[in-house]
Amino acid sequence: MNGAPPAATLAVTLPTAAGAHDHHPDEMAHPVAERAVDPLLTAPILPTLVRFALPNMGAMLATALAAIAETTYVGKLGVGALAAMALVFPMVMLQMMLSGGAMGGGVSSAVSRALGAGDSARASALAVHGMWIGLSAGALYTALMLVLGPAMYAALGGHGEALAQAVAYSNVAFVGSIGVWLTNTFASVIRGAGNMRVPSATFLAVSVLQVLVGGALGLGWGSLPRLGMPGVAAGQVVAYALGAAFLYAYLRSRRSRVRLSVRATTLRRELMRDILKVGALACISPLQTVLTILILTRLVAQFGTTALAGYGIGTRLEFLLIPIGFAIGVASVPLVGMAIGARKIARARRATWIAATLASALLGALGLAVAIVPDLWTRQFTQDPEVLASAALYFRWAGPCYALFGLGLCLYFSALAAGKVGGPVLAGTLRLVLIAVGGWILAAAHTPPWTIFALVALGMAAYGLASVIAVRYTIWGIDR
Repeated sequence: MNGAPPAATLAVTLPTAAGAHDHHPDEMAHPVAERAVDPLLTAPILPTLVRFALPNMGAMLATALAAIAETTYVGKLGVGALAAMALVFPMVMLQMMLSGGAMGGGVSSAVSRALGAGDSARASALAVHGMWIGLSAGALYTALMLVLGPAMYAALGGHGEALAQAVAYSNVAFVGSIGVWLTNTFASVIRGAGNMRVPSATFLAVSVLQVLVGGALGLGWGSLPRLGMPGVAAGQVVAYALGAAFLYAYLRSRRSRVRLSVRATTLRRELMRDILKVGALACISPLQTVLTILILTRLVAQFGTTALAGYGIGTRLEFLLIPIGFAIGVASVPLVGMAIGARKIARARRATWIAATLASALLGALGLAVAIVPDLWTRQFTQDPEVLASAALYFRWAGPCYALFGLGLCLYFSALAAGKVGGPVLAGTLRLVLIAVGGWILAAAHTPPWTIFALVALGMAAYGLASVIAVRYTIWGIDR
C-alpha cells in the first residue's frame, strides 16, 4: 500500500524492527531478532485503537476517581477545604499533564518512531534518557512548588482557612513529584512500544492505594490519627513512589520489549534532543491550559468562597473527562508514531482522525449529560444549595463544548506522536488569549458569573476547531 515494498522485502531490510511475533505486543518479550514488519503497521486501525484505549481508559478513570475520592474526603473537612482544593488543583493537574502528556508524549513518540524505523537499540537508549529527564523535572517541580506555592495560592485569591489548607496539602503532595514524573515517564516508554496493559494495571493499583492511604490518613480511619489535608496528600506520595519502583523493575526485566539498561547507556545529546524537541515544545500546552484555569479561578474567586467551591467541583469533572481523551490519544501514539517511523504517512493520518472522532463522541455525550442533569455529579460532593447552583451554571455552559475540547486533546497526542505538535500548541495559545482578554473585559465590566462560564465554553470550542485546522494543514511527510 502507498508504494511500500512487500512484507517479505521489509523483513530483510528491517532486521531489528519491532516486527511481528507469535505474541501480542502487550505480551511481547524483549526481541532478539525480527522476522517481519511490526503488526501495528498493518493491523486494522479502529479495533486496535479500541483494544489499546480500553485498558488506558480504565486506568485513567481510576486515576481521576482517586482525585474525586480526595474531593469527597476534603468535602468532609468543610467548605474551606473544598475551596483550598480548587486553588491547588491546577498545579496538581499541571504536573500530571506535563509528566504524563507532554514530556511523556515526547518519550512515547521518540520510542515508537524508533521502533517503527526498525531501531530497537535506539528505543532502549531513549528510555534511559527519558528516565533522567523525568527525574530532573520531578526534582525541579518539587523545589518550585515548595518555594512558590503559598504566594501563588494567595495570588489566586486564597485567604484565611482556604489558603492555610491549600498550603498544608501542597507541601506534602509535591514532595512526591519525582515519583509522579518517573511513574508517568516509565509508563510512556512502555506504551510507546505498544504495551498498554502493564501501565494500565499499574495506574489502577496506584489509584486504589492512593484512595486507601489518603482516606486512612486524612480522615483517621480506625485508630489512625486524623491528619486532614496533609494526610489526603500523603496518599498520592506513597502510591506513586511504589508505582515508579514497580515500572522501573519491569523495564529492567526480560518481559519488557524496551529494556532499561542504565549503566550500559551513555548519555547522548542527540537522543536528548529527539525527546525534548517534541516534549519541551509540548510542555507549553499544559502550561497554557493551567494558566487558563488559574485566570478563570481568579475570576471566579471574586464572587466568593461558595462560587469558588462550585467551580472547583466543575473542574473536577474535567479531570475525569480529560483521562478519557488522554486514554484514546495515548492509544493513538504507537499507531501514529510507528507509522511515521516507517514512513506510512497516510496510515498515521487515518489513525489520527479515527482517534479524534472517538474521543469527541465520548466526551461530547458526557458533557451533554451533566449539562442536562448537573446534580447527578455535584451532589456527590456537597448539599450546599449555593454551591450546587454555581456548579450547575458552570456545566450548562461548558458541558456542550466538551466534545470540541476532547477533539483538540486527542489531536494533541497524535501530533505528539508525529513529532509535529506546534499546531495544537498554537490552538492552546488561542484559547489562552481568548480567556485572558475576555476575562479582563468581563471583570472590568463587573459582569455576573454566567459570563465567565460562557467564556470557558468559547475557549473550549476555539481550541478544538483550531486544532483540527492545524493538524489538517501541517505536513507530516511523504509516504514511502
